[in-house]
Amino acid sequence: MGQDSLSAQKRATATALPTTTASPAPNARRNLPRSRQISKTFNNIKITILCGFVTILVLRGTIGVNLGSSDADAVNQNLIEETNRILAEIRSDSDPNEPDEPDIALNASSSFSLGPKIRNWDRERQQWLQNNPEYPNVVRGKPRILLLTGSPPKPCDNPIGDHYLLKSIKNKIDYCRIHGIEIVYNIAHLDKELAGYWAKLPMIRRLMLSHPEVEWIWWMDSDAFFTDMVFELPFSKYENYNLVIHGYPDLLFEQKSWIAINTGSFFFRNCQWSLDLLDDWAPMGPKGPIREEAGRILTANLKGRPAFEADDQSALIYLLLSKKVWMEKVFLENSYYLHGYWAGLVDRYEEMVEKYHPGLGDERWPFVTHFVGCKPCGSYGDYPVERCLSSMERAFNFADNQVLKLYGFSHRGLLSPKIKRIRNETVTPLEFVDKFDIRRHHPSTTESKS
Repeated sequence: MGQDSLSAQKRATATALPTTTASPAPNARRNLPRSRQISKTFNNIKITILCGFVTILVLRGTIGVNLGSSDADAVNQNLIEETNRILAEIRSDSDPNEPDEPDIALNASSSFSLGPKIRNWDRERQQWLQNNPEYPNVVRGKPRILLLTGSPPKPCDNPIGDHYLLKSIKNKIDYCRIHGIEIVYNIAHLDKELAGYWAKLPMIRRLMLSHPEVEWIWWMDSDAFFTDMVFELPFSKYENYNLVIHGYPDLLFEQKSWIAINTGSFFFRNCQWSLDLLDDWAPMGPKGPIREEAGRILTANLKGRPAFEADDQSALIYLLLSKKVWMEKVFLENSYYLHGYWAGLVDRYEEMVEKYHPGLGDERWPFVTHFVGCKPCGSYGDYPVERCLSSMERAFNFADNQVLKLYGFSHRGLLSPKIKRIRNETVTPLEFVDKFDIRRHHPSTTESKS
C-alpha cells in the first residue's frame, strides 16, 4: 500500500471509528442466580460420583470380578456420555436454567467506557501513598511491579493446552520470585464486551485502581515465556515514560505496519495518563459490529494487516499514529527482547549456551520468547501444533535449567521433562548458593548490550 493512498484512506476514515456504549443502569449487573449456583454444585457432585464409578470399574478389572462383558460395556458407555455432557456444560458460558439476559444495558448513543471517568488519579494516589507508608511504591530501590497474565475461563479445546498453560505460569512465577515481582493470574472476563484480545484492558485498569502501591503493571501473554531468568529490567531508562512496549520507530512511523509494536508484553505506569490512554483505546474493542467495523478501518490504514475484526495491537498502533500526543510518553524498546519472536530463537538455544550466558536479554540470550501464532489452548493456529508444542517445551526447559542449576539439576535435554544431577551434594552447601544463586546478579553475568 503506497503512502499516498494510505494517507487518503486514513483521512477518509480517521473520524469514523465506531463506538458503542456501556451505560449501566442501576442494579443492571445482577448477582449470580441461586439456581445456577445449585446447578454447578450438582455438577460437582456428579463428577465426584463419576470418579467413584471409574474407581469401581478399575478395581473390578484389577481383582477379576466378572459382571459380564455386555453389562460392563454399557456402564462404560454411560459413564463416557455423562462425563462428556458435564464437561460440555462446564465449557459453556450459558446455563439452561438461567434466563438469557445481558449483564449490562447498552445505549448506542454514547461511547463505550471501561468505567466511571477518573480525573485526579495522580493526586489521589500520591495522597494514598503518603497515608499508607507501609505500602511503598518503591521497594529496595526498585519500583514495585505487578505482572498480570491470564487465560480463558474455560478448559482448553486441546487438553494438552492446559498442561502448557501450567508450564507458562510456572515459568512466570519463577522469574517473579527471583526478581521480587508480584504476580496476578486472571481467568475471569471482567467485561464480556471485551473478550479475546481485549480482555487485558479492564483487568489492567482494575489493578491500577485497586493497587495504588504498584508503580508498574506489566501485562504478559500466556504464550510468552521468560527465557533469560537473570535479566534485570532497566527501569531507570523509563523515568520520563508511562508506556514501555517492544517496537520499532521505522515500522511504526514510516511503514505504518500492523506489527510495528507487540502488545504481548508491555508496561503501564500506574498514573492518570495510563487511565486516559485505556479510555481512548477501549472503544474499538466491544465485540460484534463495533469490533468488526473497527477492524475494517484498521485494515485500511495499517500496512500488511489482514482483514479481521479489531485487535488490541492494531488499535493501539492506530491510536499512536492518529493521536501523536500519546507518543510523548511511549518508549519503544528494542535494545532487548521484551518480545522475542519464537521461530527464530528456539532452535538456537544450544548455540546460545555454548557462546553466551544469561543476563543479556537480546538476540544472544532472549529475555522473552513469545509464541505468536501458536494457540496450544485453541483448536487452530498459524503453525502445526506439533512444532509449537515441541518449541514451547524447549523454551520452558531452557529457562528451567537456569532455575534448577542452583539445586544441582538440569533437564536431560531441551525436549525432555526428566532431570539429571549435575553436581554432588556437599557438607558446605552455602558455597553453591554464593556461586549459583541467580538472584545475586554477578557483574560477570549481567553485562549490558554493547
